[in-house]
Amino acid sequence: MPKSKVLKCTLIGLIVSLNTLCMSFAQSTSDTLVVIHTNYGSIKVRLYEDTPLHRQNFIKLVQKGFYDSLLFHRVINGFMIQGGDPDSKQADITQVLGNGDIGYTLPAEINSNYFHKKGALAAARESDDVNPEKASSGCQFYIVQGKKFSQADMLIVENRMINQTKQNLLWKYLRRPENTQLRERYIAFQQTRNNDSLMAITQSVQPFIDEEMKTIKKHTFSETEKLSYATIGGAPHLDGNYTVFGEVVDGLDVIDKIAAVEVEGNNRPVKDVRMSMNFEIVNKK
Repeated sequence: MPKSKVLKCTLIGLIVSLNTLCMSFAQSTSDTLVVIHTNYGSIKVRLYEDTPLHRQNFIKLVQKGFYDSLLFHRVINGFMIQGGDPDSKQADITQVLGNGDIGYTLPAEINSNYFHKKGALAAARESDDVNPEKASSGCQFYIVQGKKFSQADMLIVENRMINQTKQNLLWKYLRRPENTQLRERYIAFQQTRNNDSLMAITQSVQPFIDEEMKTIKKHTFSETEKLSYATIGGAPHLDGNYTVFGEVVDGLDVIDKIAAVEVEGNNRPVKDVRMSMNFEIVNKK
């Protein structure tokens, strides 16, 4: 789930050390389970081995007690619950949350085998216009609650994802140094909601978008994904855009309880939902 702001500085030393640590887990015969304790019950998640940077970073933060007493600061019923902002530990009820970070980001580890079904654990990040590499927050995460989607719904989602890709390509063009003035005009038109002028700029960039689209594979959902979204639900429009690095194996009902709490206008729960975490290693059967 996009967060408002994450410091865009991936520490090279951290990545090197994480790569080294991840090699030791490559042939692991065990699962790493993280238990997230809340005042609504506990959620147990399994971390994926083939998203090693996110896996080991999460383990490191849990071991340090980083998440203890932090809040689920953004809750949207029928979508997801988000936490991990370090500013939330001592935040008063008036403080706007979502901008806190740990000082580094993680390279995206988007794996087509993992999708945003209900219970998916994924990394929050800044939006594409400032983060085209889709780098993940070093600490903020979300757990999908989602909703169920029919076959017709899935076609609508696919079309929306195509339109989002085109919008991302528009910004790719506008971010070019030689297009600075055009970008500034586009932003100004957005601020004044001048839709006719926005459309005119988009049309002028259309040839570039069309050429780029020829090189991009259209996102389609597998039958397994469609079945999962139809039966247990999720948030399919996020697929391919955020790193999913784990899934809930126990406690889906707790997600529902948290998602149902009363929230304020910024989706922060009126009553604090705090967390603490511990992890355990279990042998695979």
